[in-house]
Amino acid sequence: MLHEPSGDSYGSKFTPLVVVELASDTKEEAIAWLLDRIRDKQQNGGAELLVEQLSPGVVASEKENPNMFLVGASWQRLLSGAEDVGLFKEFSDGSMRGFTCATKNSFKDFKGEGDDFLSMAECQYIIKHELDTLRAKDETHVPGYTHAKLYPGKSIVRRLQSKGILVQIFPLHEKEELKRLSFSWYKKIKLSLQPLDDIRHYYGEGLALYFGFLEYFTFALVPMALIGVPYYLFDWEDYDKYVVFAAFNLVWCTVILEVWKRNSASLAYGWGTLSRKKAFEEPRPGFHGVLGFNPVTGREEPLYPNAKRQLRIYLVSLPFVLLCLYLSLYVMMIYFQMEGWALSIHDENPTFWTDILLFIPSIIYAVVIEVMNLIYRYAAEFLTEWENHRLESSYQNHLVLKVLVFNFVNCFASLFYIAFVMQDMMLLRQSLATLLITSQILNQFMEAFLPYWLQRRRNKKMIRRVQKRKLLEDKELPLANQVRLEADMSTYLGTFDDYLELFLLFGYVSLFSCVYPLAAVLVVLNNITEVYSDAFKMCRVFKRPFSDPASNIGVWQLALEAMSVIAIVTNCALIGMSPQAKAYFPESDTQLILWIAAVEHGLLALKFILTFLIPDVPKHIQIKLSRLEFESLEALKKKKILETSELSKAAQ
Repeated sequence: MLHEPSGDSYGSKFTPLVVVELASDTKEEAIAWLLDRIRDKQQNGGAELLVEQLSPGVVASEKENPNMFLVGASWQRLLSGAEDVGLFKEFSDGSMRGFTCATKNSFKDFKGEGDDFLSMAECQYIIKHELDTLRAKDETHVPGYTHAKLYPGKSIVRRLQSKGILVQIFPLHEKEELKRLSFSWYKKIKLSLQPLDDIRHYYGEGLALYFGFLEYFTFALVPMALIGVPYYLFDWEDYDKYVVFAAFNLVWCTVILEVWKRNSASLAYGWGTLSRKKAFEEPRPGFHGVLGFNPVTGREEPLYPNAKRQLRIYLVSLPFVLLCLYLSLYVMMIYFQMEGWALSIHDENPTFWTDILLFIPSIIYAVVIEVMNLIYRYAAEFLTEWENHRLESSYQNHLVLKVLVFNFVNCFASLFYIAFVMQDMMLLRQSLATLLITSQILNQFMEAFLPYWLQRRRNKKMIRRVQKRKLLEDKELPLANQVRLEADMSTYLGTFDDYLELFLLFGYVSLFSCVYPLAAVLVVLNNITEVYSDAFKMCRVFKRPFSDPASNIGVWQLALEAMSVIAIVTNCALIGMSPQAKAYFPESDTQLILWIAAVEHGLLALKFILTFLIPDVPKHIQIKLSRLEFESLEALKKKKILETSELSKAAQ
């Protein structure tokens, strides 16, 4: 599983797992204090981990940061850490159970010290957890930094991060395992499923669930793509036929999300995260306030009035978001003016060049949308940070809400305007196609090619420096150089942007693909390239992220379900606008509107009934979870009876 470093200076039993980088000008007393706390026994408030300073690279450079440290742990410490974080592993009877050191021999793959029972990702997650839970004792400040205040119970790592003393903590790649994963994941073109278990083993459940959803979404689009191709070929100008496609959309967007929840539960159960209890959340690194006592834990920590936070949200953040939405709509109206100008030129003198000119406003608008989304994202992050949320989950929820609302309006407002105000289906089809194609090209460039090009330049500089000393053999970098190379790699910022892209693609397909049947085909092609480009950048461009023991796709499930509700309303309205529907009510538009509203309400009711009737967790998994709960209760009863009998014997 884990390989010993080549250098003897790290000790015969020391396997580096995590890198801790401090600022190059960090004071010696602060470094010594931190290392002592990392190495100290748990009963003394330490992490009881192994830590060694990284030796200089093969080619020493003045720019190299000397304050880089490799962190590892003994096998027994990793096992006790697995119990601390509530890791679930496969039991001898095939069920998934919380690991305990007392019952370690009853787990399926446990063979003894140094086996593959814990994956490298799990070991790194355990070390990260132990570092995060390092707390100040009686220190009033970080040694050498009087401005870096501490108090009993304060997270040391979070304080060092917030003051810029701690630059980064990242897990190391395991070269051989990464090579095997790369080969089975993206290096060979194949018509088969992704190696989700291998991805989970190397990167953790959170990233594996993202790639699982990306794969599932791609397969779910195939029926729509197969229906869309003949629509494109044979009924291109016959808009009456989009009624059938819209009706298919109504069923499709509801069913695929319900089926995904069951698939997600099955994956999470197999990986041991479905029934895993969420740890008590600690304050975020950037959270600040007046020192007080937490009423739940009783520990001393900053407190910030909720009323003050709500004032910031409703008096500053909300008006800012509304202003951004207004600017987005203003830019949209400029786009329509450009569209009208291009159309007038084409009508006056139709030529090949004026045909091309018709697409220019849509392309410009698509690029402007992407730029506005990017700028707004930074503003939303700044505002959400300024709101001073105590918990990371609360911060993420507020950030996701801000970003989703703006992205939805920015990306879809023009399509709604064309469909329901202008009622121009030809322009709607053209705009949807342009938005889809342009956004996909820009995303692929920004997400994969640009980071790869930048990383390749950094890699070449490092390899050239090593080759000058002729110490490079078989293109394998020494450990010190490999660590420094990984330290310079881009940091993976999580699945937020990846899920946001899938959310917007889901919107394009579910809302308006009935007027542009090739939308599903384009999204399928995009997703296939996305699988390979995302896999490539995870293996070659980014630092290895820490494992995230997720049990589902989180708030994005709610976002997609909200989009599916909007899709039902939109498709019903498009059906109501079709000549087929209008033919049934030639004399009264009011009757048509009432009928469409009734159908839409009925479909929404059916959607919520289906959501209620289809269980999120498959029956066989529910039974296994209930059995485990029953066994836990029985074991607890027996323990209490045994304790009571022992007490009564002692009393006699």
